[in-house]
Amino acid sequence: MATAVKDVSTESRTPAEGGTSPTLHRTARTASWIAQLAAAAILGQTLFYKFTGAAEAVALFETLGAEPWGRFAVGAAELATVLLLLTPRMAGWGGVAAVGLMVGAVLSHIAWLGIEVNGDGGALFFMALAVLATGSFVGWLRRKELLRAASGLIRK
Repeated sequence: MATAVKDVSTESRTPAEGGTSPTLHRTARTASWIAQLAAAAILGQTLFYKFTGAAEAVALFETLGAEPWGRFAVGAAELATVLLLLTPRMAGWGGVAAVGLMVGAVLSHIAWLGIEVNGDGGALFFMALAVLATGSFVGWLRRKELLRAASGLIRK
């Protein structure tokens, strides 16, 4: 008795089934990974300062009136974002999270902190802009995956 054989090649499976993204061509996937790694590297390197209570991070969050709880909450959210960006099936959500966090960071700089903080020459502000740009790029590249996942949540 003949049985139908289901195609289980990686390219034919959706990300939710453990395959690679059928919506991203190789070039787009490579560009996404470059952006994901850049955003994760920037966010990851700032975590040390937030979690160790470095004087610069403490001063920044004191200016915002959110020390220490804000520093730890933002650090935890950034750590979660790094993990999402580095997880292939969750990278689109990492891009969305990075955008949300960096909109808050950029607005904080514009409204309360200023572009230059503690004589850094605007480094923190420009790193926030870089993560905002790369996170937006990842989200845009993976928009079909995000929409497919969101529509699956709505149907349940």
